Amino acid sequence: MEPNATSKLSIPEWSKDDRPRERMLARGAKGLSDAELIAILIRSGTTTESALDLARIILNKAGNDLHKLASLGVAELVRIHGVGEAKAMSIVAALELGQRRKQTSVAERPLIAGSDSAHELLRPLVADLHHEEFWLILLDRGNRLLETLRVSQGGMHGTVADPKIIFREALDRRASSVILCHNHPSGQLRPSPEDITLTRKLVEGGRFLDILVQDHLIVARTGYYSFADNGQLN
Repeated sequence: MEPNATSKLSIPEWSKDDRPRERMLARGAKGLSDAELIAILIRSGTTTESALDLARIILNKAGNDLHKLASLGVAELVRIHGVGEAKAMSIVAALELGQRRKQTSVAERPLIAGSDSAHELLRPLVADLHHEEFWLILLDRGNRLLETLRVSQGGMHGTVADPKIIFREALDRRASSVILCHNHPSGQLRPSPEDITLTRKLVEGGRFLDILVQDHLIVARTGYYSFADNGQLN
């Protein structure tokens, strides 16, 4: 494509290699330039500039400095030709989210150091239920909490925990390790044969995906049982 040819085309008419959204799907957000990311936010350009051209104009207004761009408000952005309130608010909101993420310290996420801290996190969620639920604790490499997530809900005597769903959730959130958990409404803390078989299957599957299954907790009103503490993860 000849230089600046995309300026005269709407985004759907561009070469796929020139479309920011397609490039993001193919390469991920980290593979895009600042201008391409802004083009995705604003979605459209003007009658004379493509979304990518307009994104470059917006960046140029801020001296190609994202920190300076983040300091601009809606009122300042709408002074740029082609930038209406909706586009301006999308940019301001996205940069504000980035700033809030930066300000959220890793240390603020709980450290899950063992079965006690995992149980403390999960007990309020499952201990008093009258039906079974299966939950995940997703952790980063430093054993800091990424997310707690319910993956299934069943009846009084069981629930289905699909390994495909469990590992998909872990991969989607880029977890380095997981702690499994389900409750026993009966109050029985000893694992059933099905619990043992499922745990072994998940431990083995995690090895293939480089996701460590750190523990499997069975939680009841009377306390909890830890597979790891009882040497049952091998």
